[in-house]
Amino acid sequence: MAERKSDFHLKTFDDLFTTQIQRDDEKLSKIKEIPLSEIDDFPDHPFKVKDDEDMLELIESIKERGVITPATVRQKEDGRYELISGHRRKRASELAGFNSLRCEVVDLNKDEATILMVESNFQRSQILPSEKAFAYKMRLEAMKRKAGRPSKENLVPVGQNYSRNELSNQIGESQTQIQRYIRLTNLVPELLEFVDEGRIKMRPAVELSYLDEDCQRDIVDEIDMNEATPSHDQAIRMRRFFEDGKLTTEVIQAIMSEEKPNQKERIVLRGDRVRSLIPKSIPLSQTEDYVCKALEYYAKHIRSRNERDSR
Repeated sequence: MAERKSDFHLKTFDDLFTTQIQRDDEKLSKIKEIPLSEIDDFPDHPFKVKDDEDMLELIESIKERGVITPATVRQKEDGRYELISGHRRKRASELAGFNSLRCEVVDLNKDEATILMVESNFQRSQILPSEKAFAYKMRLEAMKRKAGRPSKENLVPVGQNYSRNELSNQIGESQTQIQRYIRLTNLVPELLEFVDEGRIKMRPAVELSYLDEDCQRDIVDEIDMNEATPSHDQAIRMRRFFEDGKLTTEVIQAIMSEEKPNQKERIVLRGDRVRSLIPKSIPLSQTEDYVCKALEYYAKHIRSRNERDSR
């Protein structure tokens, strides 16, 4: 006869000798006002904090209601605090003229803090490819360290295989796609910015990430010169030349000067600048339609002004 599992669970010491009210009070005691001067940003924080329209709204909200959701910090060995989540709230509090920030102090080691930092920031609605790239890299490295080395009985490198598979399951991205994002961290800042702007797609960007810094900077120069970014096929060919030790500045110039049908008379609009001129109520999918209508309206205005001046 199969043994029936008991529903009986032993209570913990805290359950036996403290009330729910006491436990709630203990949690609240970890929330405190901490001087901004004592809070350090998370090292190599991969998520950008911009002084944009959203930031202005957050500043006004904090001025009116304060910081509703506490930031999360951990105390370091030197007594200062390290910010885990709440970098935008910290920046908004500074700009609003506050001297302290409402924080929850958590007891986490470096790797646990890294994992929580990435998880909390992934709640944002829009995340740039560069932010994902460095966030995935930091989180995966922290998970590998937590997994540790394989035991003598298990020769499989747990830190590499298990962590990558676990991360894939947690975030809903394939392991291949995660590796592609992590490859982007090998790009020079200028190329990575082109990826964020959508001027370079993921697949050619991954190919370019295998080139050394000098070759990548030659490509940046050619992009500026030709106002055209490399296609996937061009990026593959440049990588092959590089692996054969034959990718010179002249070869890059020859490949990049090739005319691509999809880049004839191509107009490039910087996303941040255009988006700042569009009302937030307009969804991203309707941006092109909004811009075209605005240009039509402006063209009519110019025609009317010219007709008026010619009278």
